[in-house]
Amino acid sequence: MATLAGIAAMLLLPPAAWAHVSVSPDTAEPGERATVSFRVPNERDDATTVRLEVRFPEDKPLASVTPQTVPGWSVSVTTTELPQPVATEHGTISEAVTAIVWEGGRIPVGTYQDFPVSIASPPAGTLVLKTLQTYSDGQVVRWIDVPQAGQAEPEHPAPTLSVAPPPAPASTSDTTARVLGGAGLAAGLVALGWAAVRRKTPAPAADERETIRV
Repeated sequence: MATLAGIAAMLLLPPAAWAHVSVSPDTAEPGERATVSFRVPNERDDATTVRLEVRFPEDKPLASVTPQTVPGWSVSVTTTELPQPVATEHGTISEAVTAIVWEGGRIPVGTYQDFPVSIASPPAGTLVLKTLQTYSDGQVVRWIDVPQAGQAEPEHPAPTLSVAPPPAPASTSDTTARVLGGAGLAAGLVALGWAAVRRKTPAPAADERETIRV
């Protein structure tokens, strides 16, 4: 029943809401493992989707991309040796994942399928994840067009993943200012404490004052 309800919900979605291959979420934090899903709708009413190929950018090499098992689909990962080793914040890498292919399953008419992957420490910037969708009659839809700022969305936009830059480290002057500020605050609290103690100390009695004079 749950499966039927899920399919019914997909069929009720407006076509524009799931018309393109997309990646979700489409943002990731720097230096952290990102888990994203490629959502692949079947846009044909006379064929099923039988293969998906995702190509990862070679200009932003990824040392580790791990696909999740999708029931009914086989998966293969292509790793390519880099022309030159690339230094990253997690060390130097000499090979990177360049493609993942899912095949053997079917995405029926009017439905979609999610293909999750885990990406270890994606580099900052925009990752263009060009994707090829193959239908049962042999047609290949190439989701490879790169969206451009200020221009209309292309007919077959490539999924993109935006990774925020790492936070800038605090400068020496900022650190010094924080230390001095903290020291000043501590000194102020000590002074207030002494003032409070002095206010609470009773004045000496008259006979005590006379003794003091002697």
